[in-house]
Amino acid sequence: MKFLIGDIGNTSVKICILNNRFKILKSYNFETDKIYKVNILKKILNKRINKNLSTVFLFSSVVPAAYRNIKKKLRSTKYKCLEIKDLNLNRIIKINVKNKKELGSDRIANAIGAQKFKNCLILDFGTATTFDVIKNGKYEGGVIAPGVKLSIKNLSNATALLPLINLKSHQKNFGKNTREALNAGFVWGYEGLINNIINKIISKNLVKYKIILTGGYANFFKKVIKKRVSIDKDITMKGIASVYKELI
Repeated sequence: MKFLIGDIGNTSVKICILNNRFKILKSYNFETDKIYKVNILKKILNKRINKNLSTVFLFSSVVPAAYRNIKKKLRSTKYKCLEIKDLNLNRIIKINVKNKKELGSDRIANAIGAQKFKNCLILDFGTATTFDVIKNGKYEGGVIAPGVKLSIKNLSNATALLPLINLKSHQKNFGKNTREALNAGFVWGYEGLINNIINKIISKNLVKYKIILTGGYANFFKKVIKKRVSIDKDITMKGIASVYKELI
């Protein structure tokens, strides 16, 4: 038996096919906006992967409209999809926050994916930059900061003369032109933001955390973080896979 899972983010979507041990066989990535224009699942299912494929698909989603669109396109098929919040996640992880409905499904999936480490701090460089805390195997909350790409785009859109840039390698000095100055501002700014938030979380809890980076800028910022870190680009999908295995 094979299984289909997915993570619908504000910027991008990742869909994975799992084997009978719930390990990733194949991954597909595309922009979230394409969901409204193309039947992505139909294209994926036509690639000869639907043999022995479970009829239940499981997603985490922070874009309700995109998830509803996928559900609508599956109505005339034998397949159906569920969102992880539709399930009793308390059977897998204790979520110690004031309002669970406000907590993004991707952050829950990240926490479940890292739960085996007992004390873990997950940095996800997505549309927002999120810091999620797992302490003694429980999800304890976290921090949400502006995402790197979104910040760059918003600054360019809000100003007449500042260009849209792609971050370059970590420069050692301030800029000698506008692009270098912007690059220094974002690289140094996020370096300070990331290290400061990590230090604040650690000082508040006095716990030794395993720090895991995921998302688009994980490799870029790994070099500037002053703690030992590891990168796991599949941690969200591993969490969704665990939910599927335990609850479906």
